[in-house]
Amino acid sequence: MDESGDSGRPQPGAGGTAPGAGPDKGEPRRPEEPGGGLLMGRPFGVPVYVAPSWFLVAALITWVFGGQLERVLPELGAARYLVSLFFAIAFYASVLVHELAHTVVALHYKLPVRRIQLQFFGGVSEIEKESETPGREFLLAFVGPLLSLVLAGLFYAGMTFVEPGTVPGVLLAGLMISNLLVAAFNLLPGLPLDGGRMLRAVVWKITGRPMSGTVAAAWVGRALAVVTLIGLPLLTRTGSFGNDPRDLSGMDTVTDALLAAILAAIIWTGAGNSLRMARLREHLPELRARTLTRRAVPVEADTPLSEALRRANEAGARALVVVDGHGEPKGVVRETAIVSIPEHRRPWVAVSGLAQDLTEGMKVSAELVGEALLDRLKASPATEYLVLEETGEIYGVLSTADVERAFVAALARPAA
Repeated sequence: MDESGDSGRPQPGAGGTAPGAGPDKGEPRRPEEPGGGLLMGRPFGVPVYVAPSWFLVAALITWVFGGQLERVLPELGAARYLVSLFFAIAFYASVLVHELAHTVVALHYKLPVRRIQLQFFGGVSEIEKESETPGREFLLAFVGPLLSLVLAGLFYAGMTFVEPGTVPGVLLAGLMISNLLVAAFNLLPGLPLDGGRMLRAVVWKITGRPMSGTVAAAWVGRALAVVTLIGLPLLTRTGSFGNDPRDLSGMDTVTDALLAAILAAIIWTGAGNSLRMARLREHLPELRARTLTRRAVPVEADTPLSEALRRANEAGARALVVVDGHGEPKGVVRETAIVSIPEHRRPWVAVSGLAQDLTEGMKVSAELVGEALLDRLKASPATEYLVLEETGEIYGVLSTADVERAFVAALARPAA
């Protein structure tokens, strides 16, 4: 399934894509985020992690499928749990293929993929940028369920070469059915599912506005969450899944209700996150380095803090940049350091003692806007940055606090 946003939140079903902000070409990439579970490999250069929650669901699948094998193949005895464990691993290998389909298409369109994570209810491909066109968005979402359908067909074809009622036959049948269910569930037309991304692309194409598509698909996703919460237990109770309602115990009823509640909560939360991230992306262009930058005055390293502040007040500036004898910037005076110095001591404290040495990562262009600006700051965390014109001249100092305030304000404003 699919989910908008810059983080890889858990998603029901097999697959998902989580687009968000990513580094522009030529900008330094931010360090890879730690965590994410156990690193299993790097297909196509993208790290694949298995979250700790996967082991819980693998154990659950092993236990449930083992109970089914006891009825179908009682001669297996305790070995049925080894077969069930193999089924759980093979099923999540299918999930990984689903995710790799999203990843391959994303990389084809030059959309960076941070990682793939296999987790409790399936997987997520954390794609760091939005698709540029609705057509690409549709294809990126559709290719996951398509691969699940292809896998179901391959497992069905494999069943023709084995005897029914044998271990290979039962495994192939289970994998065929599970991939069909994964494809069908992910094709439901509501965010954060893949089908929701497809619906978003269609509405985007019709209206010309990505936000309109997101709103439509997110509200359909919320409706699906309500239907899942109420409908899944009812379908089980009525025998719509081929079960006999008379065989259901009180524990089965509680389990079905709990599963429905978890699925509904994940879908509802994913739809809400998609709305929030879409609203933020609409306002991201308002984050401009040039407009958020504080005017700065250059001062030499041995200048007393009181004198530097006097010059800044006269110039109407709110920041200090330490320069060498040739006017080359060497450091940025931290605002928190200035505040920490009592006024009576400022004539005796040189600005060099309060400055943070400049690194290349702390130098940003005045022309950076939106996602490109945020990526630049994430790549080299600091409290202040030196903002330069394209000619290399000092434009001013950008404070992380100012960017954060503008970011929060953008989130608070309703979308147009």
